[in-house]
Amino acid sequence: MKISRPIFRAACIQLNSGNDLDSNIREIVAQIISAAELGIDFIALPENSLLMPENRHDTFANAFPEDSHPGILALSESAALTGVWLLAGTVAVKKEDGSLANRALLIGPDGKIFARYDKIHMFDVDISGEPPFRESEIFSPGQQAVTGNLPWTKIGLSICYDLRFPSLYSILALSGAEVLAVPSAFTLTTGKAHWHSLLKARAIENACYVIAPAQCGDHPGNRSTFGHSVIISPWGEVLSEAGDEPTCIVAEIDLNLVAETRRKIPVLEHARIINKPS
Repeated sequence: MKISRPIFRAACIQLNSGNDLDSNIREIVAQIISAAELGIDFIALPENSLLMPENRHDTFANAFPEDSHPGILALSESAALTGVWLLAGTVAVKKEDGSLANRALLIGPDGKIFARYDKIHMFDVDISGEPPFRESEIFSPGQQAVTGNLPWTKIGLSICYDLRFPSLYSILALSGAEVLAVPSAFTLTTGKAHWHSLLKARAIENACYVIAPAQCGDHPGNRSTFGHSVIISPWGEVLSEAGDEPTCIVAEIDLNLVAETRRKIPVLEHARIINKPS
């Protein structure tokens, strides 16, 4: 007998965050309340949602321990106020050793943190036409893949540049994730070239939904981001997509489609450990 799986409504809030922490917090809280009024169950924010800094100094000046971070406290209060599950895209968190983590937080409708993931892959690149990026000079990389339990399913957490490392998503899917979250701040150049292709590939090869909220527009420090937040089905279909302006997109996450897709093409069952060439 076919088992009926849950269905829930997910939203990506696309932002154009600046380097004023308080202003960003106010805007995000307003957006969360507006999205919740649409009957949304799960809301995802992009990378650097609370701050798109102009420079390294701004990042450190606006980083706080997790339990006293004004942005995290405001997001937790918003989740509790609206009764939604909230993915706090990423927040610069000061760790006990003084280093910073670029951290995604899964916050429940009671305002409590249910999962936390520190970005593993550091964006240290030189792209023609873009300012140089040296994320490792600011953040300490995470070491652990993370899934979080939603009421409906398990979600795999990742952040932006992680998208280029498919092995992470294989681990998440094989660990039970049926939804993959990719909060991002893709550059304008790399977004135009690779954003859609990489997201569709991660959805298809793992038979998972992909929820990818993004930053958009121009930011301090001569930085521009691509936008185009998107929600993709396990079959690789774009269910909802933003443009290049701040907005909110919504899609229905039907977990029956995950089961159906994995029955048709059981890639996770067929996955094998492969030895390196000798």
